[in-house]
Amino acid sequence: MTARGDGDGWAQCRDGQNRWGRFGAAGLLLRAPDAQHRPLVLMQHRAAWTHHGELWGMPAGARDSDETPVKTALREAAEEAAVDPGRVRVRGEVVTHPGGDAWSFTTVVADVVEPLPVRPNHESAELVWVPEPQVAALDLHPAFAAGWPALQVATTGLVVDAANVVGSRPDGWWRDRAGAAERLLRDVAAAGPGVLALPQGGFGWVARPVLVLEGVASRAPNVAGVEVLRASGAGDDTIVDLVCRGGEWLVVTADRGLRARLPPQAHPLSPSFLRSWLTPQAAGSAG
Repeated sequence: MTARGDGDGWAQCRDGQNRWGRFGAAGLLLRAPDAQHRPLVLMQHRAAWTHHGELWGMPAGARDSDETPVKTALREAAEEAAVDPGRVRVRGEVVTHPGGDAWSFTTVVADVVEPLPVRPNHESAELVWVPEPQVAALDLHPAFAAGWPALQVATTGLVVDAANVVGSRPDGWWRDRAGAAERLLRDVAAAGPGVLALPQGGFGWVARPVLVLEGVASRAPNVAGVEVLRASGAGDDTIVDLVCRGGEWLVVTADRGLRARLPPQAHPLSPSFLRSWLTPQAAGSAG
């Protein structure tokens, strides 16, 4: 059994720099929605005695030999910020090799349904939920500052072709179309607001998803947190009209005909991609 802390120590990289973590390092970039569903970022003001002290970054530390990056990031966030790992939803990982060799730093991108209460330990002078546009104005840790442009989220619309998504699973939805639509509405409402890995790379922020219902499924009731559009005709027409109004959109559908009608600023996603977002990896159970 590996002893806890066997990753602590400096690794000498090929670029001549020493970096913390004999097996690499990882950190947790955690977001939560504010009252207007805009993204907040949990930022750590490092204690003066630490490496790069008095600068801002994310909770992070060395990986042990038997740890995944997610496990490391959650452990560090729990130790340095009292983040409850059971409430964290992992949305993706970004791996960088600043030394140009085997040493790596993994940024674990995640979110929570609301800003969690946090508490600093001896490595943290202060912990603050910061509005995303204000992060760059902080005196940032140099490595965090270098990676921040690629880690920012872009607000994007998400519209779901509910009939296509519901119909992608033979679970008896045809016996109660309105009930199946309501279940999808509740699943989507529980997933957002939150971070979504973009098919073209990077990450987006979904503030308020849109579901388009048609036919009998339109009888499904509204669910808080989701905008419902009930098509008077074909749902595809309603979706195309919506995304052609401008802005960046993600459109969840496997319908080839609908995908062919989408404008350049609308990117198709598969129903399976949506379902992976609805049931993200639970950080607390990561091995």
